Amino acid sequence: MTHGYTTGSSESTPSYGVPQQRPFQPQAAPAPSPSPTSAPKKPGRDRYLDLLRSIALVRVVVYHLFGWAWLSVLFPSMGVMFALAGSLMARSLSRPAVSVIRGRVRRLLPPLWAFSAVVLVMMFAQGWNPSKDPDNGGTWGVVELIDYIIPIGAPPYPWHLGHEGGLLDADWADQAAGPLWYLRAYLWFVVASPLLLWAFRRVPWATLLAPLGLTAIVGTGLVTIPGETGNAVTDFAVYGGCWVLGFAHHEGVLKQVPRYVAVSCSVFVMAFGLWWASGHLGEDGWDLNDIPLAQATWSFGFVVILLQYSPSWQELPGRLAKWDKLVTLANNRAVTIYLWHNLLIMATVPIIDQAYGLPFMGSDRASATLDSTYTLWMFVLVWPLIGLAILAFGWIEDIAAKRSPRLWPNGAKRGGRRRV
Repeated sequence: MTHGYTTGSSESTPSYGVPQQRPFQPQAAPAPSPSPTSAPKKPGRDRYLDLLRSIALVRVVVYHLFGWAWLSVLFPSMGVMFALAGSLMARSLSRPAVSVIRGRVRRLLPPLWAFSAVVLVMMFAQGWNPSKDPDNGGTWGVVELIDYIIPIGAPPYPWHLGHEGGLLDADWADQAAGPLWYLRAYLWFVVASPLLLWAFRRVPWATLLAPLGLTAIVGTGLVTIPGETGNAVTDFAVYGGCWVLGFAHHEGVLKQVPRYVAVSCSVFVMAFGLWWASGHLGEDGWDLNDIPLAQATWSFGFVVILLQYSPSWQELPGRLAKWDKLVTLANNRAVTIYLWHNLLIMATVPIIDQAYGLPFMGSDRASATLDSTYTLWMFVLVWPLIGLAILAFGWIEDIAAKRSPRLWPNGAKRGGRRRV
């Protein structure tokens, strides 16, 4: 990926678990019918996939805060999020495609509009005029403002706004609006999903592997597509394999492959990704976000392994159960968390800076201690700020989904009933 961002998904909808399939075994006689007392499992959210989405969102925040390149190897959040969204999309396409696409777009746009309104007001208040911005093509920059309403492309924003030493860093607009590329990629995948699913059901392996081949063409410099169009095509290619893996998970295709074969092939593909990355390291070293082919192959293999071992939990087991409410909240507010987290990371800076004015901070030792732990304090402070954003803007996700608005949808029981 060419943007240097890794993010999370924008889905917060019911699960998409696939029943476990067993290898074929010859039977001498029909299996006995289940007893009348044995009831089938109730359909519901797949908590394993919910957990993966929550981990991906946390990893996105940590990555954007600390900038640790190795996180892109440890857990490729974007590939995981696109795979989960692809699985959900395949499930939804049992209904008419037009209504499904319309529903996905409807869920995405209102939260984006709220975020865009705040960011644009802040930009304009600091004197940004898109028609006079040479970096965004003058008048064309005004036309591109439509991407803040419908994310069909990359939205314009000033690379530097304000001045050094101001309330926010001069590159705050870049940091705030930069991650919006994910919404563009998600929208492209949603629109393309009916065709992709049709192709997958007819030629599954060719459809599954085609994005990797496309990445080898457009993500390695073999064919160069200039500008944001090139970025969009590259993103589509890099994460297309993970999106189609979501189809394979929902359709049960992955379960038809013996686990040892799937894992062995995945390890080989991932090893190739690391080998390719080792010869194409960028300014940030092993940050796979800057190495498209490495990102595509590593994410692909990683997602195959995660989905092969998918246990399809209806409840979080064991010690994981104590995280149930936070997992539920993260899934119900995934769009809000993703949209606002980068801006809120920057908002921690002027808050923490106030500590330098406290009476006990007059010594050089106290100031040096705060300097050395500054990023840690940012990490501590950003979570309550995200909580405030959920309270202030999260209910828009409910309105967009045609649900009753909720301030804190963490699945807490109300009236003896668990709300998800």
